[in-house]
Amino acid sequence: MSGWFPDAGRIAVLLAQIGAFLVFSMAVAVVAERAVFAFQMRHRRRVDTRYGPLVRRALDGDDAAGRELAASAPKHHFDIARLLVGPIIDERNPERVVRARTIGRALALVPLADRFLESHWWWWRRALALRMFGALQNRTRTAAIVAALDDQHIGVRAAALDALADLQDPATLPALVVRLNDASMPRGRRAAAMAAFGHECEPLLLDLADADVEHRDAYARALMLCGTERARPALCAWTRDPRADVRAAAFRTLGHVGLDEDAAQLAIAALESGDATVRAAAARGLHGWTGPGDAASRLATHLEDEWLVAAQAARALQSMPTDGHRELRASATRPGLAGALARQMLWEAGPGC
Repeated sequence: MSGWFPDAGRIAVLLAQIGAFLVFSMAVAVVAERAVFAFQMRHRRRVDTRYGPLVRRALDGDDAAGRELAASAPKHHFDIARLLVGPIIDERNPERVVRARTIGRALALVPLADRFLESHWWWWRRALALRMFGALQNRTRTAAIVAALDDQHIGVRAAALDALADLQDPATLPALVVRLNDASMPRGRRAAAMAAFGHECEPLLLDLADADVEHRDAYARALMLCGTERARPALCAWTRDPRADVRAAAFRTLGHVGLDEDAAQLAIAALESGDATVRAAAARGLHGWTGPGDAASRLATHLEDEWLVAAQAARALQSMPTDGHRELRASATRPGLAGALARQMLWEAGPGC
């Protein structure tokens, strides 16, 4: 037993030495990381100072600046591409896009972007490559952009969405639509990519919804971004779908594209649905409805429903200047949630309500 203590002492010394080495290694790593970052920032500032004005002049139509960029060292092409893509994405000026494509051909940016896209360790290179494809509107790389929607890094997936928004290639719509529910992708960018197609994608969405019934709720949400009155008959039919999520999506989108009398009656009837999500969507769809039917009185009965439904009903009543406000005034003296919501809506509407 007495011989154990010297061994324990040596082990303790060894552990202390290992700990000191690890601390020293971590300190060296932090210092090295900061040194590398500082070097990269200084390099970026030098490149931006040198090439930034050239890029701006070239995009404005200065041929001499374009030739000077074309003669630049290949090691600077990554930074030039970064400087070139930013203004194109921000402005989306067709003339500047054409000039950017000319510069891109001179610098062989598409082959460069192809190499960047295969960069496994540096995700920002993959992201820049995708933005280059989108900004230069290079549809020959559409398949690669769609594949990048499944990239392991969210920054790359976001860049792929941005690129698809710039491309506006109808062939990519199915890939976008099925990802409307994908929480791993930035929600705002998902919506922006779909909205970039505008009303032109509405016929395709309706056709896809007929062929791909499984994802009909996603198509209904997509139509909220680009749908018109043309979609109303299909949306009305979808309000009878056996799936609650499809019915709810259809009612929300009907509120966006606008109700007619038939659609309004469907929404009023859906206020009695056994699913709270559907009731809330129907109430939301009735926002601003002033046509025939007993929408206001039916909505007032749901001011004490589940919170999601009650809040949407209150908002819908607030949007109805005559019947809705009358129901809110009548409900303002009610106890509990109904009275509180009615008073809040009246207060927000102002003294003239």
